[in-house]
Amino acid sequence: MGIIKTKGIVLSENKMNDYDKMLTILTPNGKIGCAAKGARRPKSLLMAGTQFLCFGEYLLYQGTNSYHINSCDTIELFYPIRTDLNKLQYAAHATKIINDVTDENQNTYKILQLFLNTLYMISEANENLEFIISVFKLRLLCLLGFMPEIKHCTNCKTRQNLNYFSLKDNGFKCEACAKQDKGALQMLDATKTAIQYIVLADAKKIFSFHISEESLKELNLISKLYLNEKLEKEYKMEDLF
Repeated sequence: MGIIKTKGIVLSENKMNDYDKMLTILTPNGKIGCAAKGARRPKSLLMAGTQFLCFGEYLLYQGTNSYHINSCDTIELFYPIRTDLNKLQYAAHATKIINDVTDENQNTYKILQLFLNTLYMISEANENLEFIISVFKLRLLCLLGFMPEIKHCTNCKTRQNLNYFSLKDNGFKCEACAKQDKGALQMLDATKTAIQYIVLADAKKIFSFHISEESLKELNLISKLYLNEKLEKEYKMEDLF
């Protein structure tokens, strides 16, 4: 019988039988589906650690058909997200994307790190939630192999007048080349600088900058459309209820 000790965060929880749960947990080594026997009983020791968005350390053993949780120690519950519907909506939006781009037996250490940093910002920081989700989307795309070209024009290679973002050609374009790209999005210099920072900054510092309201609107549009384009799916901020 295989035993695994791992840190992870609960991406989803579903009722199973009278008192059990079926969970999807994102670990540094991919997603794991596992059963939590008795987790819905009022005095269960597994109750806290099997909640949606709980980050903890789990001891799992492999049964005949799936993994089962033997024990768990909670590390972070992101309590402010649970008490604020607006924050919960953004956290759920990020979770849906994470669930779509991860799989079993996959190196997801950097994706897990980004997800946890994003949830911490949503939970604790006094930042615009649109800013947080925009940074999250763009950085996630970099981790998935869609890092945009940010040093020169994707077409002619010039480093001058890079004030357009090309969705189809994955990065910056100069004004002349953008005229041939109907989908290219014009952006301010501040927006260009913000994108460069998000792509290149240390993982722990990607949210450590400020941006004007006008540039934020551009960043939000670029990150949203770029994500939809590369993942070939339209992600919308859906109502929770």
